[in-house]
Amino acid sequence: MRSPLPSADSSVLDLAPVVPVVVLEDAADAVPLARALAAGGLPAIEVTLRTPAALDAIRAIAGEVPEAVVGAGTVITPVQVGEAVAAGARFLVSPGWTDVLLEAMRASGVPFLPGVSTASEVVALLERGVREMKFFPAQAAGGTAYLRSLAGPLPQARFCPTGGIGPDSAPDYLALPNVGCVGGSWMLPADAVAARDWDRIEALARAAAGLSAGARCR
Repeated sequence: MRSPLPSADSSVLDLAPVVPVVVLEDAADAVPLARALAAGGLPAIEVTLRTPAALDAIRAIAGEVPEAVVGAGTVITPVQVGEAVAAGARFLVSPGWTDVLLEAMRASGVPFLPGVSTASEVVALLERGVREMKFFPAQAAGGTAYLRSLAGPLPQARFCPTGGIGPDSAPDYLALPNVGCVGGSWMLPADAVAARDWDRIEALARAAAGLSAGARCR
């Protein structure tokens, strides 16, 4: 069964409490890794366009892992927008944005999360009709204290904070009213990926997926 994310109006932020941020050197690892993450309860998977294998990895996941919702991260050019969507990406994530990049993402027809790190960038996106954003680099840009301070004057903005977040800090982010999910890679330790220890990755994903209940009951 294909995981739901049918249109640009759907929200990536509501698929799972954590979006794994994946950097793959070998596209052959994409399918078993995605299956492990989805089985652990993390169906939204951001494959970053940082390696030559990234587009092939997205293509493989899109074609062979229907239970996953694969997206492209580190999207910084309109060309990458087109390549990612053509490969099967069902959402797009950028570390920052320009008007040119924003229009390309909007025209792609899939949900997107442009990156912000200041109040002015948030206001500029709200002016352009964008209400869901990536907050990056989360820890370096002020962390939970900064996002909490934005919630009062800008309650209409929702965020996926990413950058420096781990299992200990994720619940604090998820408890904020303006955070829908967080991005992170702690469930993908380098040694587990290198060893192709998919069972360990599934277990770590399941632990990450379970963070939401405790965080939101605070």
